[in-house]
Amino acid sequence: MKQQIFVVCDPEENYAFRMAEYMIDKIPPVYTLHLFTKTQELKNFLENNNVSVLLIAESAMGRLKINTDIPNIFILKESDEINEEGYQYINKYQSPEEILSKLTECITDMNKWQNIKKVSENSAKIIGIYSPIKRCLQTSFALTMGQLLSKEHKVLYLNFECYSGFSKMFHREFQADMMDMLYYFRCAKEKFALKFSSIVQSVNRLDFIPPGQSCMDMQEITGEDWLELLDAINSVSDYEYLILDLTDGMNGLFELLSRCSKIYTITKDDGFAMAKIDQYEKILQLNEMGYISDKTVKCRFPFFKKLPDDVNLMTHGEFAGYVKAIIQEDLYEKQTR
Repeated sequence: MKQQIFVVCDPEENYAFRMAEYMIDKIPPVYTLHLFTKTQELKNFLENNNVSVLLIAESAMGRLKINTDIPNIFILKESDEINEEGYQYINKYQSPEEILSKLTECITDMNKWQNIKKVSENSAKIIGIYSPIKRCLQTSFALTMGQLLSKEHKVLYLNFECYSGFSKMFHREFQADMMDMLYYFRCAKEKFALKFSSIVQSVNRLDFIPPGQSCMDMQEITGEDWLELLDAINSVSDYEYLILDLTDGMNGLFELLSRCSKIYTITKDDGFAMAKIDQYEKILQLNEMGYISDKTVKCRFPFFKKLPDDVNLMTHGEFAGYVKAIIQEDLYEKQTR
């Protein structure tokens, strides 16, 4: 498929480079991104190229007569002047995330973005992390593994908890979350590819989709819905690993565990914990899901003197060293056999 052209133009170089840096990882693979800070260079480019999307500063627009054949022109508004008819305006002074979200709302001709597959024959390897034991460092383990893997691979982390506390944990409010992703997948599939890119967040190179904020909404999603969402993510991305941080408080737990190529279950030595693990394994056997046990690695953590209290520091310290050993000795080793 011939690639289309997405252009960003703004005379303010720092702003232009920040916007382009954000966009380059967010726009679908069918687009190539071009950046201009000088209107004359953009004018020369437009004379020889067919541009599909143009995001241009209001000041640059005033210096340039734009080819009206461009199907999607967005002007980054910088003043209180009256909007010119025929163009779509976006407030320049807001986050790149909000600007990209506005783009996806306004662009209507996105049928060519639907079901686009990256140039990769291999789907992401899905790693499930689940334990019936509570307060066992499961999310810390998942986030640490994800950040360590993302140093060498492209990784997406998905958290299925009803009460994840991510806003407080990451010290930021999220404009969209997993439920928004599911909405676009179900009701506006033609916008899913770009919406997916605009919703994804990052920490230490690890991509993640903010978990849903409503426990009741999350519980209404079926296992089939989750599996279809994973397939859709694979179709519009080139992730090498998907890490699923799973929980009892969701539908489709066993469907997702069945899809995983590797599962990590955290255990403890105390009697209550061992009883929970025993009951979980019996349920798997009674329901003829022993194959889930077959691809499960049990992790029993030692006592750690100090655990990181900041998500940005999870790749450092004793706990990170323990997780790194699991990656090297188990995940990598068994994949290369």
